[in-house]
Amino acid sequence: MEIALILSGEHNTLPASEVKNLLETEYKIKYHKNKIMIIDIPPEKIPTLSRLAYTHEICQLISTTKEINNIKKLPWEQLIKDNFAVRVKKMDKTPIESPLIEKKIGTIIKKKHPHLQVNLENPRTIIRPIIKKDKIFITKRLYKTDKKHFNRVKPHKRPFFYPGSMSPKLARCMVNLSSVKEGETLLDPFCGTGGILIEAGIIGARIIGADIDPKMVKGTEKNLKYYGIKDYELIRADARKLRLEKPVKAIVTDPPYGISASTRGEKQEKLYREFFKTAKHNLQEDGRICIATPFHLEEIIDEKFTIKEKHAIRMHKSLTRIIHIIKKRS
Repeated sequence: MEIALILSGEHNTLPASEVKNLLETEYKIKYHKNKIMIIDIPPEKIPTLSRLAYTHEICQLISTTKEINNIKKLPWEQLIKDNFAVRVKKMDKTPIESPLIEKKIGTIIKKKHPHLQVNLENPRTIIRPIIKKDKIFITKRLYKTDKKHFNRVKPHKRPFFYPGSMSPKLARCMVNLSSVKEGETLLDPFCGTGGILIEAGIIGARIIGADIDPKMVKGTEKNLKYYGIKDYELIRADARKLRLEKPVKAIVTDPPYGISASTRGEKQEKLYREFFKTAKHNLQEDGRICIATPFHLEEIIDEKFTIKEKHAIRMHKSLTRIIHIIKKRS
């Protein structure tokens, strides 16, 4: 099925990468320009897309046209349940008036199918024309990002808070970049207040968290319970010495940048080298690490790992986070 994604403009590369890594090989890109991506995926994969953090809307592509009048022949009776509204999405600073286009499309549909009801307040079906300068994608909205979720799980709204926590949206994105699936196990060996674990738990992954600071371990447990997450294991451990009984599918982590506070003053480079040594043991063959660091890791990792992608995010003047997607070689 062809799906139109309206991507977030919050970052140049992360939104598209999140889609690709979430779906892995089960997709084909038909179109990608600016914030619009058209993909062809198996219908059973569509619900998975609702996990995306940096995608605003997920829509079924009905037709691509240059003229609005061409929509008359579309099977609207099959597409619309009970009632509908038309909501135009303008791209490329297209010089059109959205209300006029919405009214025109609604009139075309009603004229052909008088029994279909318009409901502007609470429509069961939203027809979502995406209008670019050179084409119009006629789509039907399937999902919209749950902004309330990311607001509800902001660090300062959790029972246990500590400054410097990653935003829930970026944490969810990193979980998706790891390609972990529902039921698979994800490890965060620098779990802090549990932000990454919360997002992984919500999408149905089994989670293991570790931290050298017992206060963080207790606080993370409090936060996980608060959000109703049950399938977890928490360990007080140094990430450099952590050895799990069974390797995990993914390691997703945001090591603290105030290294002295959490690793007893060890130099950053040494800390990361030792972390990757234990990661060899704790990660399955072909497993992935998604890690945020303040510097590049090419000189840190050894031949057992390969950097698949990197994305730089400027947090403020003095800090840029580099999101690395690293694959363990089999």
